[in-house]
Amino acid sequence: MIKILVVEDEKVLSENIREILKDIGEVTQVYDGEEAWYEASSGVYDLLLLDLMLPGKHGYQVLAELRSQNIQTPVLILTAKDGLDDKVTGFQKGADDYLTKPFYREELLLRAKALLRRSLGLFDEQQVSTGDLVCQLASRQVFYQNQLLPIQGKEFDLLVYFMQNKGIILTKEQIFDRIWGFDSETTLQVVEVYMSHLRKHLKMVQKESLIHTLRNVGYLFQEDDALES
Repeated sequence: MIKILVVEDEKVLSENIREILKDIGEVTQVYDGEEAWYEASSGVYDLLLLDLMLPGKHGYQVLAELRSQNIQTPVLILTAKDGLDDKVTGFQKGADDYLTKPFYREELLLRAKALLRRSLGLFDEQQVSTGDLVCQLASRQVFYQNQLLPIQGKEFDLLVYFMQNKGIILTKEQIFDRIWGFDSETTLQVVEVYMSHLRKHLKMVQKESLIHTLRNVGYLFQEDDALES
């Protein structure tokens, strides 16, 4: 599931944006800069739509702090500030795109999809793969050398998340927030349970070593030879 964070203090507009984007992902809405920083700094979102004139922290401040923490979530600034200097500042601080209000529904949707396509390879590709291990996104099926593996539900989501973040360390908290969500009633320990299930299924094709546990840090999805090189 694609996760989108919408930061907009005008609640009616925020709801309109949610309606536009709800068919391409799960939309979380926040209404001030402090809350935006808290959510976005988790690193679990695939796209951030960021207003500039916000209570608490200014949008530019939120963006600058995210980039200083090496959080590279694609950011689409969505603002009424349409001056050239504003746009230049936005891009200099790390924005990926800039759209001024008022905007056309179709343009917002196309720009959001373009950013997701660029960062995740979505909407063009129908699968993610590592060697002979392939996840078919539409059918939610996993194949190894054309053999169907019994990886379903949250295990499938886990595997896709890892494959989309190959070579990147993911903490247990990031995984929990991404797969189960901040407001889940389950506990953090569920990550270890599903990691164990996923490894057992990968072990069927001798691919359990793709997932490396980094003690007190998190997990890394990587081929063994890539770690050694």
